[in-house]
Amino acid sequence: MASLRTALAEGVKEWKSQVQAMAHDIHSNPEVAFEEVRSSEAAAALLAQGGFTVERGTGGLPTAFTATVGSGDLKVALCVEYDALPDIGHACGHNLVAGASVAAALALRPYVDELGITLKAIGTPAEESGGGKVLLLERGAFDGIGLALMAHPVQDGLTYNPAGTSAQAMGRYKATFIGKAAHAAAAPHLGINAADAAVLSQVAVGLLRQQIPGDHRIALFVAEAGHATNIIPERAVVEFECRAFTLREYEALLERVRGCFEGAALATGTTLTIEATEPAYEPLMQDNALAAHWTDAMYRFGKDTTSSARMSGGSTDMGNISQVIPTLHPWLSIPGANVPIHSHGFAAFADSPEAYSVMFEAATALAWTIADSATTPNERERFIKSAYHRQASTRERMS
Repeated sequence: MASLRTALAEGVKEWKSQVQAMAHDIHSNPEVAFEEVRSSEAAAALLAQGGFTVERGTGGLPTAFTATVGSGDLKVALCVEYDALPDIGHACGHNLVAGASVAAALALRPYVDELGITLKAIGTPAEESGGGKVLLLERGAFDGIGLALMAHPVQDGLTYNPAGTSAQAMGRYKATFIGKAAHAAAAPHLGINAADAAVLSQVAVGLLRQQIPGDHRIALFVAEAGHATNIIPERAVVEFECRAFTLREYEALLERVRGCFEGAALATGTTLTIEATEPAYEPLMQDNALAAHWTDAMYRFGKDTTSSARMSGGSTDMGNISQVIPTLHPWLSIPGANVPIHSHGFAAFADSPEAYSVMFEAATALAWTIADSATTPNERERFIKSAYHRQASTRERMS
């Protein structure tokens, strides 16, 4: 096993210049959810160059892809993220996620037959918003997969030991208030002000925050609330999200937040509709065996692998994968990155030499984790038995 680890590490080094150029290009040309045309093609093209068979447009998503090599009975997925955030670019470091997964896949390719695996690098768009992995899961991209992996960058100071860490369940919604327009000076008493309902809902949610557990999260913004000062606004839109670490807590929180909007509608005489704007994200579950292999690799790189409390916030559509497939989603602390993710400062760190250095360590650790899992008999058997198979819908069963 030591010789294989050495070979995989050398494989990562062999592709270092091409992978770093790809990651830098993705960072320099940020593309938001479902618009990652250049980014997805950069990753897919490099994998094709490395000997993978690439299918573009996986699951009907134009910026998704599946790159496959091998034919073993253990099917492994490396998730390749590449979407950016609006306005602030790669402030979540998805260029590094892509780089780590692609480098690990390229290093593993010569050894897939020896390991008895079918290796898939799956390009998964729209993690920041849109739930790309949820859609791909529903549409068959992960059928037959026994384990799924990726690594995500975070600020400096977090442990590299993912055991027991998690991410929150999360849902995003749009609340629309409909009132009645009227002249704001000549006949304001004939109007029903939808903007007032938006204000009251914000106040209600703000007061609710005192009464919820400290690890719950509510965020919102007013997307629309009028267009001219002399018109009573007849339509207002508030977009909001709720997060909690368990589905039960999330659903309870969502009901309380709904009550805030319903109360605002009642107080103002407006009508209210609330609709989901994207698939809900489920809590993240780390597989203990995969976490142990990863932690051992990071210990060998001299990283902090002390045990850690669960993450205090954040959500990922990898959570949905983890609910049905053994999953590893470790946190990758960038040395010197003393700013929070989703900030301009972190976007700059995501294109730094320190970030790329740890990205290649992550690629090596991912490759080692897959190799260790494939060559540990009891784990291999468990992962094969855990292979995901969708439940056919009523329509599919009747056709």
